[in-house]
Amino acid sequence: MIEMTGKVYLVGAGPGDAKLITVKGLECIQKADVLVYDRLASPRLLKHMKPGGQKIYVGKLPDRHTMKQEEINQLLVDLALEGKTVVRLKGGDPTIFGRVGEEAELLRRHGIYYEIVPGITSAISVPAYAGIPVTHRDYASSLSIITGHESPDKLDRSIHWDKVTNATGTLVFLMGVAKIGYISDQLIKHGRPPETPVALVRWGTRADQETLVGTLADIEDKVKAADFQPPAVIVVGDVVLQRKQLQWVEALPLFGKRIVVTRARSQASELVDRIEELGGEPYEFPVIETVMQENAEKKAAIASALGALEAYDWVFFTSANGVEFFWRHLAELKVDIRGLHRAKIGAVGPATAAALAERGLMAEELPARFQAEGLLEAFGPRLEPGQKVLLPRGDLAREWLPDKLRELGLEVTEVDTYETVVTGEDDIELIRLLEEKRIHAITFTSSSTVRNFISILERMGLEDPLQLLAGVTIACIGPVTEETAVEAGLTPGLLPEEATIEGLVQELCRWNESTRLR
Repeated sequence: MIEMTGKVYLVGAGPGDAKLITVKGLECIQKADVLVYDRLASPRLLKHMKPGGQKIYVGKLPDRHTMKQEEINQLLVDLALEGKTVVRLKGGDPTIFGRVGEEAELLRRHGIYYEIVPGITSAISVPAYAGIPVTHRDYASSLSIITGHESPDKLDRSIHWDKVTNATGTLVFLMGVAKIGYISDQLIKHGRPPETPVALVRWGTRADQETLVGTLADIEDKVKAADFQPPAVIVVGDVVLQRKQLQWVEALPLFGKRIVVTRARSQASELVDRIEELGGEPYEFPVIETVMQENAEKKAAIASALGALEAYDWVFFTSANGVEFFWRHLAELKVDIRGLHRAKIGAVGPATAAALAERGLMAEELPARFQAEGLLEAFGPRLEPGQKVLLPRGDLAREWLPDKLRELGLEVTEVDTYETVVTGEDDIELIRLLEEKRIHAITFTSSSTVRNFISILERMGLEDPLQLLAGVTIACIGPVTEETAVEAGLTPGLLPEEATIEGLVQELCRWNESTRLR
């Protein structure tokens, strides 16, 4: 009888942009028990793991050097022999200087099933993001992909410079920044003109993308002057000239910015999608989660309130979440929404009004200010003593609105239809990015996102989170959230005129444009 072991997927993560992974690669991550990765794999891909999945970082840490390849090989074997489904996530394509052969060979020797899942190689995609096609009918009809990572003596043994130099129109060197001078000298020595265009693209397809252009004659000096650091892809050939006409990603309004999104994962998609569309890199770090109210006493209050819908003159919804969970309770209690036939419906803003419209309810005119204060400004003249108001909302909602309504003589029924809880996930990748100053902005869409964000950083062992956040732009969706941020010790820099997701996005675009002009 054959003893079954786990299985290892050797997966290409693509060049860096999380959406450039293949469908199959993403499916492997979603079913993995263990994910083994290094710095060339986008941290956003880790978010797709199933709950409870183990993440093992094999790159360099402050207190530990990069794990040796032999150790990684053995780690994959050991994990698979424990019966686990393992994903080895490798930047780019695993078969292009990814040492996948060594990993696969040891797995085979131990009788472990494995699959190689190709990825989009950085050799082609990174230049494309810099506006450089590696082939062009007028400049190059062939391509060579060459390692630049070895020492000069090893490069001379592995590369036949007399043949490689002019074998193809375009030469792409991977991992060769530190050897750029030697590479340039060899290419010139073996026949490439000194004026041949060269481009180095660092962290291509990511928010950190940076491109340096020169020639074989001067590129080493330019790299030193700019302190241009790896990882980078080196492109040699006339195709580099196409960059002037074809560069596209740098023109996008949020290019170069990595922006943390703290909203609940169920609500974050709109903001995440808009940031990506505009060339930024969203980093999802949900610090809240909204869940159905489970407290027995509060559920009884909800049942009582929803059982008397026909009695209300007004129903005020202060968030899209309030709408969502109100409907869930209606369904759970089997209450007919037509009981609200005589009530007027108020919505605090366009997102809340849209959530109502999706369910067939049209809100009254929207207030000018998209917060509780705006509701009173808009409907104050129509509110009369003795009218009955239903307020379905979350457990952390402010008491300002019900207090003001009661002062006006209205009868207010508040029901906490959902709870806002702190998420349970720690994220060492976020800490690493903050320490490396690679987070440019953090967005807060409610007071609870501010409080929970600071709380989670402290839970992860940071004694002074505010120090780590120094220099990071803080964006708040409204004045109440901004006030909470100030109380927490943060210094908000961005506050959109309109307290909506689109207003927040436009404010981020204006901010990025202003930083470019400095």
